[in-house]
Amino acid sequence: MTNATVTNNPLLIGKGLPTFDKITPDHIIPAMTELLQELETKLNDLETTVKPTWEGLVEPLTKIEEKFSWSWGIVGHLMGVQNSPELREAYETAQPKVIQFINKLGQSKPIYEAFKSLQASESWNSLENAQKRIVETAIKEAELSGVALTGETRDKFNKIKLELAELSTKFSNHVLDATKAFKLKLTTEKEVEGLPASLLSLAAQTARAEGEDNVTPETGPWLITLDYPSYVPFMKYSSQRDLREKVYKAFISRASSGELDNKPLIERILELRKQQAEILGYNTYAEVSLARKMAPNVEAVEGLLEELRTVSYDAALKDLETLKAFAKTDDLQPWDVSYWAEKQRETLFNFTAEELRPYFPLPQVLDGLFTLAKRIFGVTITAADGQAPIWQEDVRYFQVNNEAGEAISNFYLDPYSRPAEKRGGAWMNDCIGRAKIKLEEQFITRLPVAYLICNQTPPVDGKPSLMTFDEVTTLFHEFGHGLQHMLTKVDYPGAAGINNVEWDAVELPSQFMENWCYDRITLFNMAKHYETGETLPEHYYDKLVSARNYMSGSAMLRQLHFSFLDLELHHRYQPNGNETHAEVRNRIAEKTTVIKPLPEDAFLCAFGHIFAGGYAAGYYSYKWAEVLSADAFSAFEEVGLNDEKAVSSTGKRFRDTVLALGGSLDPMEVFKAFRGREPQTEPLLRHSGLLGAI
Repeated sequence: MTNATVTNNPLLIGKGLPTFDKITPDHIIPAMTELLQELETKLNDLETTVKPTWEGLVEPLTKIEEKFSWSWGIVGHLMGVQNSPELREAYETAQPKVIQFINKLGQSKPIYEAFKSLQASESWNSLENAQKRIVETAIKEAELSGVALTGETRDKFNKIKLELAELSTKFSNHVLDATKAFKLKLTTEKEVEGLPASLLSLAAQTARAEGEDNVTPETGPWLITLDYPSYVPFMKYSSQRDLREKVYKAFISRASSGELDNKPLIERILELRKQQAEILGYNTYAEVSLARKMAPNVEAVEGLLEELRTVSYDAALKDLETLKAFAKTDDLQPWDVSYWAEKQRETLFNFTAEELRPYFPLPQVLDGLFTLAKRIFGVTITAADGQAPIWQEDVRYFQVNNEAGEAISNFYLDPYSRPAEKRGGAWMNDCIGRAKIKLEEQFITRLPVAYLICNQTPPVDGKPSLMTFDEVTTLFHEFGHGLQHMLTKVDYPGAAGINNVEWDAVELPSQFMENWCYDRITLFNMAKHYETGETLPEHYYDKLVSARNYMSGSAMLRQLHFSFLDLELHHRYQPNGNETHAEVRNRIAEKTTVIKPLPEDAFLCAFGHIFAGGYAAGYYSYKWAEVLSADAFSAFEEVGLNDEKAVSSTGKRFRDTVLALGGSLDPMEVFKAFRGREPQTEPLLRHSGLLGAI
């Protein structure tokens, strides 16, 4: 590695769009070494000169934080979308120094005291709401980062923080490696019986990529993997029960044995989080988590979850009995549920999920999504490919303009599954946040840029990506997150977009957008056959709407199972006590599942949300925010989804509150500014078809 990598290192530019075409893993260690030295010096200088004013504290501190986030954010982004052994090694080498710097920043007493003084000063009342929220959050974050700790206690706390970061990275890598390690090769017609053409094409393409010769979708061989676009349709359509069992058991036991075993990591993570909480003066890690959330306490969260559980458990039980009767068996195993549920859905609603794929080619879906964004929020979205370097050839780049035609933001879209290098799931992340910046004596607005990442079916055999309806709703979901980042009106980076939005409110815009997939006008704008251009036949729309709440009790109960389990592990579980985390899961399953988990079901070993993501003692956030999002969407239903004028004015109000205000106001205040009242659970139960079950 030459020194040249430091002097012209693309990770040290510190502003603007990342030059993904130039960045390699070799740049990471020299860049982070130099950057952290520079920022540490700046932090030391600030600590000696800090003044308890916005200009003397927040502005210089923000510059330090943003320079750090710009470089390390790119590295984190690439870990998710372009994972490789070289990148992992560089990331893991740089990580300890990064955590050390984050600790120094979070535990700086002079900075903390300056924030406290600013809050108590006469100038406090002249600050805007957004500025006050930033200061209040900074004080709370410093306290939760251990600013009050000293000596050995602080050293122990910091060691825990570093170990937790390393364990989280390792956990995520294990899941990625375990997912891609499994491949089921199918060679006979009997083995692929029931599988749709789209899966046969994908499985043939996978076999080809793995070096198989003379592969065709018609004759095989075919490779099935545990990647969602392969796993989900296989479990739904394969008529070979023994193969379903094999694939299902491989999926539920990912990262639970051998070198990739996450069980000891889970135990250690839970143990360290508990220690961390106790050092900070809390009883449990769940209390630490909720100190940063909209929900007031664990009891309030469990109260909401229990209200939803009571309704959905009975509905899920009924779903199961109906399914058993349909399958004419009492012996319904977990690997049978998807298969028979799909068969029953086809019978009840007279269509298959596969039939719809040709009507949802990605270009057409994007067109429909962008038409909706214009209809409800007044923004125009256009392709801007070529205007920004990208990390992979399929990545798209778009520009967002306001009503006056002015550019207000941009976003990248990385739509397709790449199991070898890209982690599963879908997410939105910020690339650049909105800010007012002084440039040569005048202020300019730095426009926000978002990353939208999905894992949908890639284009196969010269056809565009033909999406399932689930993939369509996932795209709308991530776009909702993107909108909150891109349509913010807040000019202070610390509260712009999704920054400073409580975690249990952050899913409001994303889940809100999912509702529009079922809106008649939106659906017919995007559902057009990829070959003929024919609009989706009318009867399909009716069937889609009818099928929306098919087994919705089971779907809700599944999410509640995860939420209760997450809270139990972080609030009541005693690591290394009499009960293992697997036993906790089985105990929670008693009241949150209608088919009990198999002994080999190691779901927790792949539960990245809480062990390698931001959802520890926070998975409930999806349901908490779904109450908000369903209620927000019902505001549009109340004015009439066909009344364009009313939809437009309600959309403007949503944009001016939920999307514009970001983290500048308490989320309950933001919600009330839009809805005129506090949220109610009725719309969520109604949308889920569970209202009559109360």
